[in-house]
Amino acid sequence: MSETTPVVGHLQTFKQGHVGHVVFSNPRKFNAVNYQMWCDLPVAMAQFAQDPEVRLIVLSGAGEKAFVSGADISQFDTQRTGGDAANTYNQASEAGYAAVLDCPKPTLAKIRGVCMGGGLGLALNCDVRICADDVRFRMPAGRLGLGYAFDGIKRFTEVVGVANTADLFYSARIFGAADALHMGLVKQVTTAGELDAVVDAYAANVCENAPLTLAAAKRALLELRKNPADRDLDRIKAMVDACFMSEDYKEGRKAFAEKRPPQFKAQ
Repeated sequence: MSETTPVVGHLQTFKQGHVGHVVFSNPRKFNAVNYQMWCDLPVAMAQFAQDPEVRLIVLSGAGEKAFVSGADISQFDTQRTGGDAANTYNQASEAGYAAVLDCPKPTLAKIRGVCMGGGLGLALNCDVRICADDVRFRMPAGRLGLGYAFDGIKRFTEVVGVANTADLFYSARIFGAADALHMGLVKQVTTAGELDAVVDAYAANVCENAPLTLAAAKRALLELRKNPADRDLDRIKAMVDACFMSEDYKEGRKAFAEKRPPQFKAQ
C-alpha cells in the first residue's frame, strides 16, 4: 500500500494494488464536502483514470461516522448565495459530480454512517455501492430549500426508479440499509466491522478481470446514459474489437483451458 497523501485540503488519495482510493476527510463535519474538496475531486479522479495500474476506484469517508454528510453548509452564506460566487461554487460541485459519474474506470462507494445530500448524490454517481448496516441515508434538499439539478434527479431515477426518487425528494426522510437494499440503491449490506473486508474482497474480484473488458463495459454504460442519437456506438465496437485482438483474450482462453486464474496485463 502506498502512503496516504492529501491532494489539497480534506481530500486524500492512495493506491492499494490495482485499486485507487479517494477518501473524503472532514471528520469534524461528518466529511461534508467543502469548496476546495469539490475542486480537488476531478483532479484525484483524473489521476487514477490515467494510471494504467488502477482498475477500480473506491470512494469512502474518513473515520467511522460518515461517508459524506453532504455539502459544507457553513460555506453557503459566503460561497453559494447569488451572483458570481454561487455560480463558481455550483460549477465546482457539478465538475466534482461529473468526475465520478463520467469516470472511464469502474467506481465503488464504500458507505458507512451518515450519507446524505451531496454525499448520497456522490454515492449514486458510482457504479456500485456497498454499505454497512449502520448507514443513515437522506436527501434533505426539501428541508434546506435547495433546488436539485436535472442531471442529479435523472441519476436517482436511473438507480432507484422514478417512484423511489419521488419519495426520497418529497419526504426528505431518513432511511437505513434495509430500505436502500430493497430499492436497489446498494448492492450489498454488511456489518460495520466487516465493511472493509467485504469491499476489499469485491475490489480484488473486479481487479482480477481483464482491464480492456472492464473499460469496454464501462464505456457502454456511459453511452447508455446518453440519448440514443448521441451514443458513440462505433467507439464501443472498437473497444470490444480491441478485447478480441488483445493478449489478455489469449491469456483468458489459455488460463481457462489450463484451469488456472488468468494473469491479465493489457491496458
